[in-house]
Amino acid sequence: MITLPPTTEAAEQLQTELAPRVIRTAPPDFDPPTATGLDVAYAKHDNRVAAAAVTIDMATGTILARATAVGEATFPYTPGLFAFRELPTLLKALAQLPSPDLLIADGHGLAHPRRFGLACHLGIETNLPTIGVAKTPMGDYAEPGPERGDTSQLTDDTEQVGVALRTRRGTKPVFVSIGHRIDLATATSLVLRLSHYRLPETTRQADQLSRRTLRAALS
Repeated sequence: MITLPPTTEAAEQLQTELAPRVIRTAPPDFDPPTATGLDVAYAKHDNRVAAAAVTIDMATGTILARATAVGEATFPYTPGLFAFRELPTLLKALAQLPSPDLLIADGHGLAHPRRFGLACHLGIETNLPTIGVAKTPMGDYAEPGPERGDTSQLTDDTEQVGVALRTRRGTKPVFVSIGHRIDLATATSLVLRLSHYRLPETTRQADQLSRRTLRAALS
C-alpha cells in the first residue's frame, strides 16, 4: 500500500527522488502476450473513485481478466500530482489480477515536469513494464501526419519526453511516454497494435469498467 505524502511539497520532492529510478529500456526480446489497462472514474460530489484493471490478449484482443476497486481520493487535486489521488485505488484493483506482462496507464509517464507521471509511479511501485497514454499533451508538439501510425515528438524544454501518435485517420493523436522498463519506440509500437479506435483497447475497456463500477457504488 502506498503511503501518501503529507503535503504537495513533499509529494513533489518524492517524485524528484524517484524519477532517476525509471528504467528507459525494455527487457530483452520484449513481446508481451498480454497488456493490462488501468483507469479511474471520479464521483462529482464527493471524493469517491472507482479503479478498473482490464487484461487483454495482445494477439486476439480477448479480455482475459478484470478487477475493480472503490476508494477515496484524499490527496489534494493538484496538477502534476494526480498519481497520489489515483494510485491507492488503482493498486487495490491491480492486486486482484495475475501478474501482468505490461501496464498501460491512462496518463503520462516521463511527459511530466519532474519526469515522473502516473505511469512512472505505477511502474516503480509494481516493477512492471509500464506505458503512459494520455489524451491531452503535457509539453509541445507538432501535429503528426494524418495516417495511422504517424508520429511527432512531444517535447518539454527542448527534451523529447514522448510522442504524439495518430492511432486512426481522422482522430486526434494520443500522447505516449515511457512509464518504466520500456523504451519509447517499443511503447509506441505496442500502443498502436492495441488501438483500433483512438485509444488503445486496454484504456477503452478500463474506462468503461471504471465508470460502471462507480455508478454501482453511488447507487
